[in-house]
Amino acid sequence: MSETWTLGKVLDWTANHFARRGIDAPRLSAEMILAHVLGVPRIRLYTDLRRPMIESELTNVRSLVKRAADHEPIAYLVGSTSFYGIDIRVTRDVLIPRSDTETLVEAALTHIRLNNLTSPRVLELCTGSGCISAAIAKQCKGAEIVATDISLPAIDVTRDNLTRLGLIDRVTLLTGDLFEALDSLVDRRPFDLLLANPPYIATDVVKTLDRSVKDYEPHLALDGGGDGLDPHRRILAGADRWLSPGALVLMEIAFDQEEKAIWIAHQHESFERASVLRDLGKRPRVLSLVRTQAGAA
Repeated sequence: MSETWTLGKVLDWTANHFARRGIDAPRLSAEMILAHVLGVPRIRLYTDLRRPMIESELTNVRSLVKRAADHEPIAYLVGSTSFYGIDIRVTRDVLIPRSDTETLVEAALTHIRLNNLTSPRVLELCTGSGCISAAIAKQCKGAEIVATDISLPAIDVTRDNLTRLGLIDRVTLLTGDLFEALDSLVDRRPFDLLLANPPYIATDVVKTLDRSVKDYEPHLALDGGGDGLDPHRRILAGADRWLSPGALVLMEIAFDQEEKAIWIAHQHESFERASVLRDLGKRPRVLSLVRTQAGAA
C-alpha cells in the first residue's frame, strides 16, 4: 500500500529539506510553493493539513522543490512576492523586491505627509518590477508618478503589476537610460521627489554573490560599476534640472557604502542635508538628500 502524503506532511518534509539545503526561510519557502501549486492563500494551508494530495499536485510540488533546492529564487518559481503589503509579480527580467527597500518607500511617504504634499510629482528611476511606484501610488492617491527603466522587459513587468493593481492610470511609464527616458515627457514640470533603487553592487563583487542572486537575477540591475556607485553619480549629476527646490532624493545603497555615498553627495552644490537612513536591521540602506532652494548656479 502506497504512502499517503497529506498537505501537512508535504509541508513539513519540504521545510526540513530546504533547511538542510540552506534555503532562506525554509518554512515560508515551503508554504509559498504549496500555496502556489494549490492556488490558495498561505493561511489556507493550515486549515487543510490532513487533506491527501493528489498525484498531479505532488508532481508539481516535486518539480518546484527540486529547483528551489538548487537555489532558484522562490519568488521566480511562484511568480510573485510581497512588498509593502502588495502582491508584486516578478520575472527574471527584474530584481526580486526586498523588504529593505521598504525603507525608501516609508521615507518618501513620511516626506509627503510632513510637507502636506497632496499631489506630489514623483520620479522613479530604475523602476524594475514597479514595486516602489506601486506602493507610493497606493498610499498617496494624489501622487503623479513617472517611472522609468532602461530595460523594456522590466517596463513590461511594471505595466503588468500596475494594471493588475488598478494603478496604471496613475503612473507614466518610460523606457530609457536614467534621465534620457524623460526626453519624450510632455509634462516638464519639476518633480518633488526622486526615488531610485539603482544597481549598486561593485562589478567585482557581483560574481561572489549568493547563487540565488548571481545565477538568476538580472546583472543589468545589479552591477553598479567599479565601486557600485556609478549610477548614483550619474543620477546626482543629471537630477538638478528635473527637481523643484526642496525636492527630496532617495537612493538605495549597499550596507557598506555609507561613507562613500555621503562623500559623493557632498560633491554636488545643488544638494544639501545628505544623510543615510537605516533599514529595520539597523544597516545603512538609503542615501537621502535635498535639492537646495537655489539649485545649481
